[in-house]
Amino acid sequence: MGILNNTVSICQFQILGTLPATDLAIWVGESLARNGFRSIEQSSEELSSGWVQLDDYQESGFAGLHTFQHDHYFAFSLRRDQRKLPTTLVKPYMLKAEQEWLAANPQFKRVPKQQREDLRDAVRGSLFAKTLPTPAIYDVIWDTRSNLVTFSSLGTNTLDLFVDHFKKSFEGLRLVTLHPFARAGQVIDETLQPALAKANGSGSEAVLEQVEANQWLGRDFLLWLMHETMNAASEYTVNQPGPAVTGDGFVAYLNDRLLLAASSETGVQKVTVTGPQDHFSEVRTALQGGKEIHESVLYIEKQEQTWKMTLKGGTFYFASFKAPSVTLEKDDITDPAMEHEAVFFERMYLLEEGLQLFDSLLAEFLKQRLDESWRQKEQTIRTYLAVA
Repeated sequence: MGILNNTVSICQFQILGTLPATDLAIWVGESLARNGFRSIEQSSEELSSGWVQLDDYQESGFAGLHTFQHDHYFAFSLRRDQRKLPTTLVKPYMLKAEQEWLAANPQFKRVPKQQREDLRDAVRGSLFAKTLPTPAIYDVIWDTRSNLVTFSSLGTNTLDLFVDHFKKSFEGLRLVTLHPFARAGQVIDETLQPALAKANGSGSEAVLEQVEANQWLGRDFLLWLMHETMNAASEYTVNQPGPAVTGDGFVAYLNDRLLLAASSETGVQKVTVTGPQDHFSEVRTALQGGKEIHESVLYIEKQEQTWKMTLKGGTFYFASFKAPSVTLEKDDITDPAMEHEAVFFERMYLLEEGLQLFDSLLAEFLKQRLDESWRQKEQTIRTYLAVA
């Protein structure tokens, strides 16, 4: 699912490091071209990855700023082509190669280990040459105003590939995931920063430790939001910068699907509750049994527009992030290039507005979570969920 589609899975990164003193756009274009995708269709190589244009996955030369720069956005894609060989295909060819080798070397009853590995490499190389690679495309949006990067995949291996390729391509820069605790630090004001620092469960700046030690943030956020969904009007106001006007109202609530889990001596026990929720009876039962909400479908509504996403509480990744449809008036004289550009900016507007509303919702939660009365508030929530 590409970034220009109405539904896309996304995560965000902060860019750290020193930007070049030269023109940023020119430097980025040169870096993209230098690390562009190289086809392996005419070879027997197993894997190739590199940058391509957002609107043309066959182009990796980035000949001109217009190929990736859209005002304050740099937009491009990571392409990865990989050949895959089913075991059922390799096995008979390998058996034939071993039989031929033994026939040519009758002094051996079995193929030696090193020779067997060489035969396997030869067989795989031969089969690779006959197999077309399968392409995968992942879109990248670099907002130069905020130095935030939005990436259209949540797969662990793909994220590792992206982070590594970004670092190699843009010397002096690196990506750090915008995890829940980091996002919390961005949405609260200065008066709450000391309370957030005190609540930090990690004694290190390492990202993985920050994520693991602050699981409370996503867990409590989803618990609070479920209580608000059941027991309040679910109405909030915009309090973060972005396309929407500060003070505008919106509605946010959980529904459709919730995943709860708890660790035990036998492993992690999970419960998935699906379908429209009325009183969340199954969810409340699971909570009483010691489970915590790990992810849920979140709806955000502002006037006639609706955003829908699966929020992963441990990482604040957004799976199946569905924004309002892009609608543009068309006529017979509109330049297709201008129309494409208009679609891009409208899509970015809707994507950023949805994230702005989410951040406003998170900021409202943190005002309560970081207050000294939170323990009493949490007990009230759990008592309510137990008896409602």
